[in-house]
Amino acid sequence: MKLTRRDFATLIAGTGAAAALGQLARTASAAPNGSYRAMVGVFLFGGNDGWNMVVPTDSRYSGYASSRGTVALAQNRLTALDGSAYALHPAMSALNSIWAEGAMNVVLNAGTLYAPLTKSLYQSRSDLRPINLQSHSDEQAHWQGLRARSDNVDGFMGRIADRASQTATPALISLGGSNLAVIGQRSSPLILPSTGTLSRTGYTAGTSAKNSAIDAFASAAGMGTIADVTAHQITSAYTQATTANTILTASSSVDAFFINPTTGAALTSDVSRQLLRVARLIEARSSLGHNRQTFFVTQGGYDNHSAQVNTDTSTGTHATLLGDLAMALAAFYKAMKSMGMSENVTAFTMSDFGRTFRGNAQMGTDHAWGSNHLVISGNLRPKLTHGIYPSTVLGGNDDVSSEGRFIPTISQEEYLGAIAKWHGVVDSDLSYVLPNWSAWTSNGRGPLGLFA
Repeated sequence: MKLTRRDFATLIAGTGAAAALGQLARTASAAPNGSYRAMVGVFLFGGNDGWNMVVPTDSRYSGYASSRGTVALAQNRLTALDGSAYALHPAMSALNSIWAEGAMNVVLNAGTLYAPLTKSLYQSRSDLRPINLQSHSDEQAHWQGLRARSDNVDGFMGRIADRASQTATPALISLGGSNLAVIGQRSSPLILPSTGTLSRTGYTAGTSAKNSAIDAFASAAGMGTIADVTAHQITSAYTQATTANTILTASSSVDAFFINPTTGAALTSDVSRQLLRVARLIEARSSLGHNRQTFFVTQGGYDNHSAQVNTDTSTGTHATLLGDLAMALAAFYKAMKSMGMSENVTAFTMSDFGRTFRGNAQMGTDHAWGSNHLVISGNLRPKLTHGIYPSTVLGGNDDVSSEGRFIPTISQEEYLGAIAKWHGVVDSDLSYVLPNWSAWTSNGRGPLGLFA
């Protein structure tokens, strides 16, 4: 079997150095205006209940409350978004000031689509439906790989990196592990832990025969082509690890923003730790040589089939998750403002799928389809909601079931494509980064108007 250079990079992923894989040669593409941009995708694993994250507050609220049943939020507890007909979950009050500042947008009913769909088309044209809807693994792959009817072997962030200029330390960085989103066809991400530093597995301080052997293999002098390619990857990984560790362990002014606004205590949730490290890496952008950075951040725990809410529906598992997320995003935005970088950085949410509009008897929700999302950046058109909130009628024209599994009206391409274009992906590369792009660039469809 012939092994390619990418095969060797994959093999090295099993070593202690794999947390910081080296990049192979990539084709360069010019930035649209030469200014720094960073995109920060926050993936909410398990399927976030976007219908309780963003709630209508106008005449539709009564339909919301009636159809949601056991999981409906009380209207007087919601975090109102001034100037709009929507509110956030009560636990997300930390984001209210960001909305008021004009630095947050809401994206309504977005999800996996192969082509625009109505309920009648969904029922009559199985060839237009995304495959394996409501499966966690498949829908995670749909969101990260953006192929709705075929296998996903690489991700949209990885494909952005494929077309970006090469730097010694990858500009594509995951704080959430080696997920599909960050896998490119010709590029590899830098994968960092949310706590601690990178180290060589089996390598200890001081000198030993084992250390000498590892160092000798990493140099691979005179050991042939295979060893040379492998050694190049390992040496690059060690160098990247050293660079990353310096940034992660140094003192930084951004740490002061990652506190609970009520208690003043340091934020300790995993998503806040990841975003703190993203803030540090953005702060170090110049020393890393990055004029574009792409980050993948994760938060798990959203598969709440039971006990999503307590008797007081504004509390419970979902409220805790959204509270942690909101405080982490608010802290991150404040850190960006402190650096004068809020207009250069965009954070946005993704998730497997939405939840059923109807709550179940266990005070939870089940797998569904479309959902709501949040975008945060100082470069947004202020206080906008994009898309159409579905009818609250169960079994209606938006619902492919009788429980509120709503057909998305905004595709992932229209949503993520807008962010990719803002980030600097040139028009000629959009069909590479978003394989189904052509389906969403005609008949009045196109990227959302998120940015100023």
